[in-house]
Amino acid sequence: MSVLDVIRERRSVRAYKSDPIPEESILRVLEAARLAPSGKNLQPWKFVVVQDVELKKRLAKASNQQDFIADAPLIIVACGFPDECYRAMGRYMESWPVDVTIALEHLILQAQEEGLGTCWIGSFEEEEVKSLLDVPEHVKVLALTPLGYPGEVPEFRGRKPLEKIISYDSF
Repeated sequence: MSVLDVIRERRSVRAYKSDPIPEESILRVLEAARLAPSGKNLQPWKFVVVQDVELKKRLAKASNQQDFIADAPLIIVACGFPDECYRAMGRYMESWPVDVTIALEHLILQAQEEGLGTCWIGSFEEEEVKSLLDVPEHVKVLALTPLGYPGEVPEFRGRKPLEKIISYDSF
């Protein structure tokens, strides 16, 4: 399958089978995140892989009651290190949110290649998630994603046409 095919087929999955994920698949998904580029190659990230059933339920509650995420065999929590990133991206911002996003997207695309579903979870109470996972104060939680075999095949929701999102030589 081509990268573009993987991108076209990826969907946000909100129903998961309880089937276990082979360890080799999990490691390939995590390896994809590890290989992501980052500002000055500082790699300001860490991924917490949550398998414990009760902890997954508590994370779902901390994610504004999105209970479906606890049904997946794993929840991956993407964390960033503001103190360990490139600090002058665009000369106005720290790179860690972009760096962690790229790494998580690599993970998501490899999951699709493995036949696994994901769903970017950005609605959560960071302090509660940090408390549940013992995330240090100086570390930020950027997003979560359940990881598992899809229990549904969501319909394609469409995208803007290319001519609406690009221009050449000027804005």
